[in-house]
Amino acid sequence: MQNVLIVGAGTGGTIMLDLLKNLHSMNVVAIIDTNDQAPGILRAQIEGIPHGGDWKKYLSGDLQIIFDVTDDPAVFLEIQKSISSQTVLIPGTVANLLVKLIEENLTYTKQLHTEMYKQRIIFDSVEEGMIGSDSEGIVNFFNKSASKMTGISIEDALGKPIRQVIPTSELPNVFRTGNTESNRELRLSNGLKIVTSRFPLLNSDGDRIGAFAVFKDISEVLSLAEEITDLNKVKTMLEAIIQSSDDAISVVDDKGYGIMVNPAYTRITGLSKDEVIGKPATADINHGDSIHMKVLETQKPLRGVNLRIGENNREVIVNVAPIIVNNQIKGSVGVIHDVTEIRGLMKELDHARTIIRKLESTFTFDDIFGGSQDISISIEQAKLAAKSDVPVLLRGEVGTGKELFAHAIHNGSARKEHRILRFNCSTVDSDKIEDELFSDIVNDLQKQGHASSKGIIGSAHNGTVFFDEVADLPILMQRKLLAYLQKQTGDSHKESDPKEISVRVIAATSKNLEKAMLDGQFDEELYYLLNRMAIHIAPLRSRKKDIPLIINHLLVKLNQELGMNIKTISKDALEKLKHYDWPGNSRELENVLSRTMIYMESGEMEIQLKDVVKSLSSRENNLVQQLLPAKSSLTSIMDDYEKTILETAIRENGGNKSLTANRLGISLRSLYYKLEKFNLI
Repeated sequence: MQNVLIVGAGTGGTIMLDLLKNLHSMNVVAIIDTNDQAPGILRAQIEGIPHGGDWKKYLSGDLQIIFDVTDDPAVFLEIQKSISSQTVLIPGTVANLLVKLIEENLTYTKQLHTEMYKQRIIFDSVEEGMIGSDSEGIVNFFNKSASKMTGISIEDALGKPIRQVIPTSELPNVFRTGNTESNRELRLSNGLKIVTSRFPLLNSDGDRIGAFAVFKDISEVLSLAEEITDLNKVKTMLEAIIQSSDDAISVVDDKGYGIMVNPAYTRITGLSKDEVIGKPATADINHGDSIHMKVLETQKPLRGVNLRIGENNREVIVNVAPIIVNNQIKGSVGVIHDVTEIRGLMKELDHARTIIRKLESTFTFDDIFGGSQDISISIEQAKLAAKSDVPVLLRGEVGTGKELFAHAIHNGSARKEHRILRFNCSTVDSDKIEDELFSDIVNDLQKQGHASSKGIIGSAHNGTVFFDEVADLPILMQRKLLAYLQKQTGDSHKESDPKEISVRVIAATSKNLEKAMLDGQFDEELYYLLNRMAIHIAPLRSRKKDIPLIINHLLVKLNQELGMNIKTISKDALEKLKHYDWPGNSRELENVLSRTMIYMESGEMEIQLKDVVKSLSSRENNLVQQLLPAKSSLTSIMDDYEKTILETAIRENGGNKSLTANRLGISLRSLYYKLEKFNLI
């Protein structure tokens, strides 16, 4: 160990003191300065290093080195004269140079340690395990991932032979041969399965100095591979289902370009895969907008949309749903039902249903919707009336559902197995009323030994006759009807003939019978006979809380009639309908709802406020601009209006039925039904 004396405790002397005190080969015997407040003196006081103002008393035979950092030539000459030949005197210029060199070395060393620390952090942060060995096969590098996978700490691994750390390691062979090995499977002693790559380490001269391995736990990879295998099985099964489906299926990506179709799609559309895959979603559509693009834009499914597609111009119904993964739209899938072949059958079925509705009543009390007190009382009264056979008088405004009540009473009575016939007293020519009611006709009753039947009354034997707007019946016919009813109810003094025709009479009126009776326009006895069981049906404006129930029922009915798929009505649209006074009552509500659905865009499934406003505005404008024709019911007026719309739409589309149906937002089946209804074909 070298004994060192530092003369000068300024900045240079302080730096020299800091450097020398950390060197094991150097012993600082003292630091000298005439200024007892010099930085080096203060540092020596703190660290217990000898110090003072006179360097001479520290000169001795065992002093090897003196550093003069005073920058004073006189001090250097005096020290030089006083020391022995065995003591080395280093002047300040040389000392300062040494200080700078040592400082630079420390800075470089510090930077090197910093870089090594950063690299160590990087190596310890990666998921892959890393292990290195030198030329003797001794482990000189081992990161945290390697420690985690092997279960051996870094401290226990470093400095150990590689085969002691990993018995099955091939790093010694890689070092010996110099060959790289990639992606080799290996099982560690703890049972963990890894895949490893090994490399020889070369210095700048190309000489081998060790070997290095990078390895990764493949347990998760194997598990994932098994999942992928299972998914592939599911995918194969789903593809088989899709390929065997009789319904056409098409899938597009998030940009609307085709990515998959099944054989049924080619059969129905006539388009091959090459004509669809990679092409825009509009490639297969002849008329109408692309439902795929609408679904991609709104990210909501569309169902029951009528389109014409493909080279064969086939009429189809399309259901399309978005494909959403992690809240992101990835595409859409469409299922196409070919309805061309069944349109004829559906048309015939609709026609048959229409005939059946005309021939027999299907309405019951279950078809009367509403929970308000007014309608509940009317329903209870009607149910009581159904249990008896007395005449019933239904009173209420036009469109309140008097005919519906009449049918419900009939179907709830003992006569439900027989017919109910409607006789509209306001539409039959007064000169023909008697013939309609009482003219002689021959039917099966004569074969049963009965007398000849009398018109409608005879045709409804054992059933019910519904006299609609009975107040419009001429007074003479009122008296004949009274006479018949008196005989039926036993009010007549004549004995009833068992062969007489038996019918139950239900009458209805929207007029003030009391005023008509006072004016001599309605027979008083008939009034009291009918009024034995009078049921008042409240107008819709007085029971608006029933509107949602009625609308839900009407949506089901109108969807079937119009070939649409409207599911709900928005809250604000419903509120708009609730605030309307409904002078035409439930019948007007049905017509407004029907017109609203006709105006809606194809594929829409919820009635919005704008749709309702458009329909109500149209209705209100017509009421302002037009006068009702004499003796016209609301149904006939709406039929005339619907016929006008159909004629206009057909004309605007040059007679093309498909374009007309798309324009009106209804199915082609519904269009043909309406055209036949109004004799427009």
